[in-house]
Amino acid sequence: MNEHEKAAAERWPAERFRQLRQQADPDIDKIVAGYLETRPDGDNALSMLRAVVVELGLAKREARAPSGETGPSAIFDAIDFNKDLPEWGEDAELLARGQAVFSDYGLYQAVALFCKCLPMAYVEVSSAKVLAGVSDLATHSLTRRVAETGQMLVDVMGLKATDSLTPGRPGHTTAIGLRILHSFVRALAAEHFGDDWDTARFGPPVNQELLLATIFDFSVVTWEALESMGVRLSDDDRAAHLYTWSVFGHLMGVEACRDRPLTLHDVPPVSERLGRLYESSEEGRRLMAVLLAEMEEFMHLGWRKLPRSLVHWVFRDARYNAAQVPALLDVPPPAWWFNALFAAARAGNRYGRLMGPVDAVVRWLVRRAGKHIVIAMIDRHSGGHAAFQIPQELASQWRVRQSKAARRTRRLRHSVRKGVRRSAGQAARAPVRREGQPA
Repeated sequence: MNEHEKAAAERWPAERFRQLRQQADPDIDKIVAGYLETRPDGDNALSMLRAVVVELGLAKREARAPSGETGPSAIFDAIDFNKDLPEWGEDAELLARGQAVFSDYGLYQAVALFCKCLPMAYVEVSSAKVLAGVSDLATHSLTRRVAETGQMLVDVMGLKATDSLTPGRPGHTTAIGLRILHSFVRALAAEHFGDDWDTARFGPPVNQELLLATIFDFSVVTWEALESMGVRLSDDDRAAHLYTWSVFGHLMGVEACRDRPLTLHDVPPVSERLGRLYESSEEGRRLMAVLLAEMEEFMHLGWRKLPRSLVHWVFRDARYNAAQVPALLDVPPPAWWFNALFAAARAGNRYGRLMGPVDAVVRWLVRRAGKHIVIAMIDRHSGGHAAFQIPQELASQWRVRQSKAARRTRRLRHSVRKGVRRSAGQAARAPVRREGQPA
């Protein structure tokens, strides 16, 4: 162990994780509690959470295309909505390089988000309980919550040199808004779960340990998923990407990012500790089933099992106990043809000569799946206050059409495919008539 690794290990003792698990965001929680007390009767945590979701959507729309409309309400102003970046977080070159990782490999990261980052959140029991319970209460839609997560990724990482994390821009607005939303989620969880919530075991909902895990999911876990897809980032790219997410974490109130950015030396000790959180739960399995249904519904005929197959792919041989995640979430087996691809990939790793062709096939499958996932989010969630949309530059780069005419055409095509699937399913279930039996 070198000097840097030893220093990193000393920064992350087990006691620090126990403290983070029992810590929420007391300064913001106090403001939100006072805000709720001043509201008229009937404005409880649930109604206010829904209102803030709407308001955050409006604020982000204003951040993308300023129109001169009234800005965020007093609850945003109460926590210094225009807060500047930390002194250590103003390296524009590093931020631009970290954001470029997304714009350069966005379709791969779409697959990483849905096939690895979100499942990693679902195997942390308290996180799964809150995600399932609050999504049902606040939006009556687990898939809407998934779309909001995808939009967060787009808003934070944006495009190269777009300054998305500076005050008034979409990434900055997202970070501050999420900090407020998390506080309302804690208030709502207190009402919803009451004495049934095991604080000694789980800590408060959306605690600092889980927020740190979230930053790792969108950075470290993403790199590991990309590598399994054949995309290998340099150390400089990974360091810049982690730096960008650290700045976002600071704005979002992540204690671990309060005074300094996370570095590559922090990755092993934190990953090892977070890997001890993984468990199976009814809520986690339900979230995973909904996520797979969302992805698989928009796949072309013959490709329906591609998402579940990719989940197994990105978790194969994963470190820090993550290889067990598909089993913990009851992910159905991969398509039979994907098993053959698994075998070829393992042979390629062993002998080297096969790795080039196998990598090419995997990368093609991943880009295809990523494009379908992005299109599905646009077609299903492009309306409403918290609309899912991507910048036109990215849409052109990824060859994704977002116009109303394109969405209508895809909806028509999708309805036809659903009809074909339904007919095929009915035919498969129909009893076989024996020869000589009446028709």
